[in-house]
Amino acid sequence: MKLYMHPVSTTSRPVMQFIADNDIKCDMEVVDILKGAHYEPAYSKINPNHLIPMLEDGDFRLTESAAILRYLAEKIDSPTFPKDLKQRARVNEVMDWFNSNFYRDWGYGLIYPQLFPHLKREDAKVQEAVVAYGKEKSKIWLQILNDHFIGPNHKYLVGDQLTVADYFGAAITTAGELVHCDFSAYPNIKRWLDTFKAGPNYAKVYETFNGFCASTKGQPWQAIT
Repeated sequence: MKLYMHPVSTTSRPVMQFIADNDIKCDMEVVDILKGAHYEPAYSKINPNHLIPMLEDGDFRLTESAAILRYLAEKIDSPTFPKDLKQRARVNEVMDWFNSNFYRDWGYGLIYPQLFPHLKREDAKVQEAVVAYGKEKSKIWLQILNDHFIGPNHKYLVGDQLTVADYFGAAITTAGELVHCDFSAYPNIKRWLDTFKAGPNYAKVYETFNGFCASTKGQPWQAIT
């Protein structure tokens, strides 16, 4: 197998960590999204979405981080994607919630328009409004994540067992560290992330990402504090 990825990519990291945690034999091929390699002809030919990650398993190619996580978990019969119908539905629910609701405002409303020039609005007032809206909506989603999905008693997103939802959700949530968001106001989120970060391969997989976060310190970000 081969994973087309980049270590700073929010959606690549959960797959990279799942592969590392489960000792799955898989080659890692870096697609340098910071230099636009995902738009070059060689990659565009095999993935017209121009996005990473993409998994190649023989002649089978699969895109979308959440789908790849579920595929890999099924392939190795991992308990992180439960067999029980209701438990599996709950995992799918949380992953869909991150994708459809939280990430939209968190990533593309608050974080990325501040960080990446190609997502910044040309008009300063429009940019300010986009980020302000993203910030206010993100606070709502964070509260739901803190109070409803995790709550005071859950260790992970779906109870006390690690699932693929945690790999996916933690990567999306920690994207806030790029603009130095502080989760102190959301103690259940902070506790969940601290637990997840204690995993055996987190530090290695997130090393490049953490270095990128360190390089963005001291800038006037609009952040959750």
